[in-house]
Amino acid sequence: MKDLTKAEEQVMKYLWNLEHAFLKDIVEQFPEPRPAYTTISTVIRVLVKKKFVHFRTHGKVHEYYPLISKDSYFKGHFKAVVRDFFSGSMSKFALFFTKDEDLSLTELEQMKLMIDEKIDRLKEEND
Repeated sequence: MKDLTKAEEQVMKYLWNLEHAFLKDIVEQFPEPRPAYTTISTVIRVLVKKKFVHFRTHGKVHEYYPLISKDSYFKGHFKAVVRDFFSGSMSKFALFFTKDEDLSLTELEQMKLMIDEKIDRLKEEND
């Protein structure tokens, strides 16, 4: 999966939230001062070319929609981070967070609970 630039990722975040949108709808999502329509139009054309976005034509305007889900993109992006920064090891990635002094006891307990639940599900599937 291709990586997105910061600008492309921002447009995709708005489009994922909107699900279907015209150019003006996407531009209106940006905080003031908003980028020019032409700037966002260029970003969207690149996203179409990269096959992240497609459109339906309504007269002279296009209604854009994502071709890839937010979850799919971030799952791929996340795997690349684990691969590039943690030698592909999910346990090294998890260990990184346990060393983070900003995590509260509650957050660590929640992480432990999610891991325990996943272990239980995997055990059930293998029985």
